[in-house]
Amino acid sequence: MASTATLGRATNDAPTSEDADIAGLMHAIGQQAQAAAAVLALAPRAAKDKALLAAADAIEARAGAILAANEGDLARARANELAPSFIDRLTLTPERIAGIAGALREVAALEDPVGTVISQWERPNGLSISRVRTPLGVIGVIYESRPNVTADAGALCLKAGNAVILRGGSDSSASSAAIHACLAEGLRVAGLPEAAIQIVPVSDRAAVGEMLTGLSGAIDVIVPRGGKSLVARVQREARVPVFAHLEGLCHLYLDGAADLAMAVEIALNAKMRRTGVCGSAETLLVDRAGAGRLLAPVLDALAAAGCEIRASAEARALYPAAALASEADFDTEYLDAIISVALVDGLDGAIAHIARHSSHHTEAIVTQDAAVAERFLASIDSAILLHNASTQFADGGEFGFGGEIGIATGKMHARGPVGVEQLTSFNYRVRGTGQTRP
Repeated sequence: MASTATLGRATNDAPTSEDADIAGLMHAIGQQAQAAAAVLALAPRAAKDKALLAAADAIEARAGAILAANEGDLARARANELAPSFIDRLTLTPERIAGIAGALREVAALEDPVGTVISQWERPNGLSISRVRTPLGVIGVIYESRPNVTADAGALCLKAGNAVILRGGSDSSASSAAIHACLAEGLRVAGLPEAAIQIVPVSDRAAVGEMLTGLSGAIDVIVPRGGKSLVARVQREARVPVFAHLEGLCHLYLDGAADLAMAVEIALNAKMRRTGVCGSAETLLVDRAGAGRLLAPVLDALAAAGCEIRASAEARALYPAAALASEADFDTEYLDAIISVALVDGLDGAIAHIARHSSHHTEAIVTQDAAVAERFLASIDSAILLHNASTQFADGGEFGFGGEIGIATGKMHARGPVGVEQLTSFNYRVRGTGQTRP
């Protein structure tokens, strides 16, 4: 969930002269972004890749300064007693910084989507019609305690020929500013407009409100990435299209035909690899037919790793060490070392439970029965579905996208990890030889 510091003033506060100043600032940022987007739409791949590679070099060269900025953010977060999951997402390490730089290089290595011919055909009258990828324009990204999003969003938008306006949370402001400075250096090296990647320099919530209006038509799409309250506000107030990323209430279903060793390993990874990410499994469903074989070994392994088990009454009868789960537990994204557990009547029971409780983000099945797996994949209405693999693979980098802006749980335009292709639209290009319509 978003912290008070992240979101700023309440929306019902009376307007002030400061609000007017912020409105002017944000509209200037929007105009600059529009001008930069016009340049990027025509920028060759070589220039965009040069900017990304130079930014990656700068991030590695300034790793010490980025870590120092992050320490300041972390100290404030700890003083404000923010949740462990929040602090985990905020934390940068030398390894994570190396990963950020590596992700920029991965994005640079991707094919340029702009100008790609998606399909092409010829009509009987001789008209040649092509559907061609084009940039979306200007993208607004609103996020909380995730400084890596500064680099991911900036890189992906640039590669797709879009300008981006980044509004990170106040809790990660120093870290994000340090990373943004490296992106700006990359743009300078490549001779591209620095306004192609802008970061909002104020933490006041009024800046978010201005972005949600679309900045007088400057912003084409808004991408929220953060707690449920932030996403809900964006969906409620935005006057431009939204790529929504709701909470990751992810399920792992152990079918009666699951391999035990695989079930244990996947459950441990899905829950405990990183508990604060949206792909972390929050609910474990176990087929009643296999519960006697699967339940105790899997829960023993989770408990030994430090996970709190909250089980339904029926599951707790088989595993008394668990706490009794409430109905609310099965609708909770813990983002912590806690998991809800329930027994279900095979695949149909799992499908029904997921339909009632899922946030349509990511669900996984462990089974050696290929037919059961295929029915699971075809029946669940979620953005990402996995067979015999951890839910923690719900990540654009793991999909080969070089990173992601977020994971969209809606069904329009983009769904799942939002990478460079999802950050483009298309137009139709019709070529004739003098045809007129009768």
